[in-house]
Amino acid sequence: MVGITGGIGAGKSIVSKVFQTLDIPKYDADSRAKVLMNSNPELVKSISLLFGQEAYKNDHLNRQYIAAKAFENKGLLTQLNELVHPAVANDFNEWVDQQTAPYVLKEAALLFESGSFESLDQMITVTAPKDIRIKRVMARDGRTEYQVKSIIINQMSEGEKANRSDYVIENDDENMVIPQVLEIHSTLMQNISG
Repeated sequence: MVGITGGIGAGKSIVSKVFQTLDIPKYDADSRAKVLMNSNPELVKSISLLFGQEAYKNDHLNRQYIAAKAFENKGLLTQLNELVHPAVANDFNEWVDQQTAPYVLKEAALLFESGSFESLDQMITVTAPKDIRIKRVMARDGRTEYQVKSIIINQMSEGEKANRSDYVIENDDENMVIPQVLEIHSTLMQNISG
């Protein structure tokens, strides 16, 4: 099992898509967390207790409200992560049991912060300069520069993630991503067969 992480806007999803073209299955922990926060009854109840009635609107997570509260209050963010990460870990383990590929990918922004990297065999960090990441997220999500910077502040630095990883992919609009992915894939396949 291989983890792919990186700060918001680094390009984790693009890197994962390249791996998927090589028939390597990907579990998107951030997307699955959103699904579970709407569909897992225990998680819904716990989030409602933590954030109050405004946490859900029309039986759907009020993401803007939750994000605004969580990123302004580190204590709330920590409590939210303590609720969500175990549910995602269980969901991931069930997904892994259904896979037959030589290895699988787990993509998430907070693999180190959540501690879930400990259950993975290898780690890949995707990096990009902060100004590029901010522009990407503003264009993709319609967030303000302030909102993106608030998220970045609450994430581990890319440098620290890179230092703790087995591989680093530079997605800085200068280095080509595909050759970097192919090299890592080749190494992983050699390690598995070796």
